[in-house]
Amino acid sequence: MNTQITLDHLAELKLHGMARAYEAVLSMPLQDQPSINQFIARLAEAEIQDRTHKRTEKFLLQSKLRYNAVLEQVHCNPTRNLSQEKLMMVADCSFIERAENLLITGATGCGKSYLVCAIGRQACSFGYRTLYFGINRFLERISNSRLDGSFIKLLNQIEKTHLLILDDFGLHPLDGQTRLALLQILEDRYGKKSVIITSQLPINKWHEYIGESTIADAIMDRLTVNAHRIDLKGESLRKKK
Repeated sequence: MNTQITLDHLAELKLHGMARAYEAVLSMPLQDQPSINQFIARLAEAEIQDRTHKRTEKFLLQSKLRYNAVLEQVHCNPTRNLSQEKLMMVADCSFIERAENLLITGATGCGKSYLVCAIGRQACSFGYRTLYFGINRFLERISNSRLDGSFIKLLNQIEKTHLLILDDFGLHPLDGQTRLALLQILEDRYGKKSVIITSQLPINKWHEYIGESTIADAIMDRLTVNAHRIDLKGESLRKKK
């Protein structure tokens, strides 16, 4: 049997995980090589792991997450009003499967952005398409897409994303066009896809910030129904650093 031909076939079929596992088995002493059933299982597992890794890397690249954050480095303690139990409630990303939202509030520098980026990274590793926007960039993207005619394309891109993250909600005023765009995006996602929003403003101030009472009612209804809330406390982590 010509093993190189087999390796070439695996490469041609883009079964790169299988090819590496096959090479690893070939390098083992004959008496240590697995049985045929173990061998097939090892090849299949290697290919699954390879494809999962590639999918995660692709989703992370597309997500545009602000920080290369991981949940293991998120500090949980009473002074931050963040317990390990509360973090674990969102760490399994089951809220995305249930199309629930997550609203995170707290003062500047308290770690909101790092936390959502860590959750976003976890979501990518679980196979959920994720898209991160700082609110200023988000509003710029909405405005520019209306000017260049790509607004519908942007809406479709966001609609296909399992998890949309809007960071620093409340830092930039909303005009009539962006209010309507935000409402349309939330309407498309309601009951289907999840949104995470962070803000320095407490949630009871969001209605006033959005403005235009009727639209604000509609936006808040779609955001807060079936939403988890985390209110971070404590001093600025930037000052501590």
